[in-house]
Amino acid sequence: MKKKVSLLFVFLLIVNIGFSQTVRPTKNVIVMIPDGTSLSVVSASRWVKAYRNEGNHLNIDPYLSGTVTTFSSNAPIGDSAPTTSTYMTGVPQQAGNVSMYPVADPANDIVKLNPDSAYQPLATILEAMKMEQKKAAGLVVTCEFPHATPADCASHYYSRSKYPVLAPQMAANNLNVMFGGGNDFITDEMKAFLKSTGTSLFQDDKKGMMNFTGDKVWALFDKQAMPYDLDRNPDLMPSIAEMTTKALEILNKNPNGFFLMVEGSKVDWAAHANDPAGMIGEFLAFDKAVGAAIEFAKKDGSTTIVVLPDHGNSGFSIGRNGLKKSYTSLTKDDLFGTVSKIKRTAEGLEKILLNTKPENIKEVFMQYTGIEITNDELKTLAGSKNYKAEDYTQVSNSNNMTHNITVMLNERMPFGFTTGGHTGEEVFLAVYHPQGDVLKGNVRNTDVHQYLYKVAGLEKPMNQLTSEIFAKHTDVFNGLKYTIIQGKDFPKLVVKYKRKTLEIPAYSSVASLNGVPFSLGSVVVYVDKNNTFYLPKNLLEKVK
Repeated sequence: MKKKVSLLFVFLLIVNIGFSQTVRPTKNVIVMIPDGTSLSVVSASRWVKAYRNEGNHLNIDPYLSGTVTTFSSNAPIGDSAPTTSTYMTGVPQQAGNVSMYPVADPANDIVKLNPDSAYQPLATILEAMKMEQKKAAGLVVTCEFPHATPADCASHYYSRSKYPVLAPQMAANNLNVMFGGGNDFITDEMKAFLKSTGTSLFQDDKKGMMNFTGDKVWALFDKQAMPYDLDRNPDLMPSIAEMTTKALEILNKNPNGFFLMVEGSKVDWAAHANDPAGMIGEFLAFDKAVGAAIEFAKKDGSTTIVVLPDHGNSGFSIGRNGLKKSYTSLTKDDLFGTVSKIKRTAEGLEKILLNTKPENIKEVFMQYTGIEITNDELKTLAGSKNYKAEDYTQVSNSNNMTHNITVMLNERMPFGFTTGGHTGEEVFLAVYHPQGDVLKGNVRNTDVHQYLYKVAGLEKPMNQLTSEIFAKHTDVFNGLKYTIIQGKDFPKLVVKYKRKTLEIPAYSSVASLNGVPFSLGSVVVYVDKNNTFYLPKNLLEKVK
């Protein structure tokens, strides 16, 4: 009986429910992802906005149309890599997978998988729109640019942590716009490629980005992720709304249209830290970006916007155990007064307090939070392992200051958390379509992909595009002499036929024939698990 139930569940997941409706394509598609945003974060953000007399509604509110059940191929609770990869490719994947077919896990798989397809790179919506429709493509994030969600759109690998493999693919995919963090992850080779394609690069230069008038640009800020919006210096760092507006200005120059993914990356990070002010601040900043996109779409008349998180996080709740008042007697001041006064995230406040003398910590804490800490709490902060330990022998056993600040703040707020990790509840769905063809009801992440495919007006099946641009080198060059050379950085495939020598470096979109470079039009992916290059099927024509 258990087996029958499991098979039925798989069947229900695979069946294309709710797609009998006609979806009229639009020229432009914008996907906006507030990473790790549970519905309770949306509720709290709306309440805080109202409490501050900034309005009673969020920019997403008129377009809320349903919920999304997100999952990995073998687990109901996913991480950002497989969940956004599913939006982009239509294939559920395992934790860590970046737009790559998962290894089968028969005992736990929620969808039926083909074991022979493991490690196959999968074409994404971004790649399909660029290649099939010659559209512009852009990514706007507040994390480092090769982080899971942006990487899902423009690179491929089985491990999201392999930035040295993911970052060059994102450059090689020849994006029109890449705005976000991550100066530490752009190499000299990547810079040279960007220059060769006429792509401008701005590093920690907000003014340069905002004044840019061309059609291809990268702008990166900070060494890794950008600061939380609450901690951001607006003179030096653009907001996510500013980056979104600038990206739309640039992408809209392409007469064929564009694809844009905007991620409010650090709602998720604040949720992992159990930091309510950070979560709410990041979501409200993201919602302003949604407002900017909606304004563009209404003026443009041919743009669809899909807004949805990739998963929940932290089990955040408005109300918790241990409060002195009953839940029905909690006023709006009780619930939202303290969080509305906080001017820095716990991480941002830590950076300030680390450079504050112990005798001034109480005053500075009050300045940024409106909270007067006790002498015992002062002692805890001063004893944080990354500040000054009272007993140097206990440094390794003490908590860092961000953790200690978070605990102090949460003790004074009526919010609860069940975990510091991801959660499995449905997430919200909001859709704007100029003619009202919106995705609605409870859908699954695979349904979201199908909607994006239809609204983009794509015609070539995604699996066909995958087979064309990510064919195995053993199939493409069957019968020819080829060698995989392990280079200093990445391996290279060398194919020889008569007087021709074809050299194909991994994670690049440029190959060379008899020493003369040429563009492949797509990224080459090498997977060490099976010692296989995945590359364009038509490369055989270059040597024969």
